Parts: sequence; C-alpha cells; structure tokens
Amino acid sequence: MVESGTTLEHDADLVTGLRARDETVFTHLVDRWGPTMQRAARGHVSTDAVAEEVVQDTWLAVLRGIDRFEGRSSLRTWVFRILANTAKTRGVREQRTIPMSSLLGEGGPTVGADRFRGEGEDYPGGWKQFPAGWPADGSGEHRVLGAEVGGVVSSALAELPARQRSVVALRDLHGLEAEEVCELLELTPGNQRVLLHRGRALVRLRLEDHFGAAARWGATP
Repeated sequence: MVESGTTLEHDADLVTGLRARDETVFTHLVDRWGPTMQRAARGHVSTDAVAEEVVQDTWLAVLRGIDRFEGRSSLRTWVFRILANTAKTRGVREQRTIPMSSLLGEGGPTVGADRFRGEGEDYPGGWKQFPAGWPADGSGEHRVLGAEVGGVVSSALAELPARQRSVVALRDLHGLEAEEVCELLELTPGNQRVLLHRGRALVRLRLEDHFGAAARWGATP
C-alpha cells in the first residue's frame, strides 16, 4: 500500500485526537503507519522482534511528547524521526554497527541497470519489460496472479540482507520517497540506490525463475 503524507488540516485533527488520548485516532495511525515503521526500524536492529519493540517504544514516546509537538513538520515526519532515533539507539545498544563501506559491499545478485526505467521515464525504477509468461492485463489469469506473485516477492524479500529488504519494502511496498528512506535508515543517496537496485534485482530474478519454470513445464504459474 502506498503511503502519503497527511494534510496540515488532517494533521491538526490527528494531533488533537492524540492529545485527547482518542483510541480511535491512535488505532488508525498504528494501522496506517505501523507496517512502514516496522520496516524502517528493521533496517537498524537485528531481528523483527526487536523492530516491533522499537515501534512500541516509539508510540509510547509519541504519546508522551505529543503535547510538545509544534507543527513545524508534518505529524508523520515527526513520528518517523522519533522512530529513527529510537531504532538507532537500540541498534547501538545491540552493538550492531554497520560500516558505511559494508553497505556498498552488501552482496547479492544484480542485473543490468538498462532493464529498469530511468529517472526521466514514467515509473522510474520499474521494469522496462515484464518477465516472459506474465499474463496480459484483463485476462482471467491476471485476476488470480496477485496472490501468487505476492508470495514470490515475499520469499525473495526474505532472502535479502536486512538493509536491502528495508529499502526495497519502504520504496516499493510503502511508497516512501528516496529522501525519506535515506533519512530513516541513515543512508547516502548513493548507498540507497545501490541497495535498492540489488534488492529489486533479486526480486526480478526470482520472478523470472518462477515464470520460466512454469513455461518449461507447460503450465500456468
């Protein structure tokens, strides 16, 4: 699901609800931002369980500090900055340091950049051509494709190192901009591009493997 920033007017309603300890407002925000926060936290800490604790600690900090929120940024930006600081502190406590050089060297398969759309094209970062065997839009096959492709993508993401997985999920599943991901994960633009490309490449390869195997067996994937 693609996330989008809230308007200032909506922010005011959300802030008022949080200050009043409105359970409906709080639940709405947890449901809306929770998955993205989990992905962002996971880029700093060692396990999913620790990332969940970071998210919980962040919400506690939000509730404690909401009366001091001055509206100089959007509510989401403010919450995610608290998340980033909480996750970084927890990561240091775990003694899990990641040298900048290791981010550039984080391995994994890659494919030629010419197979993805460039910055000046529609849908930058997307594929120029779908894998062979991908059903055409409007076909009966296409209507049942989503769940199966989702399973392949989820399995591919699980293979990735934590930072690659976080970057791909935040960009492609949750719709964050590159600048937001760099801030949340403390990456330079160059590192973010490398991690995103390598992660997307593995997803692409796994989908090609999946559809290629189906074609070899003469079956619908």
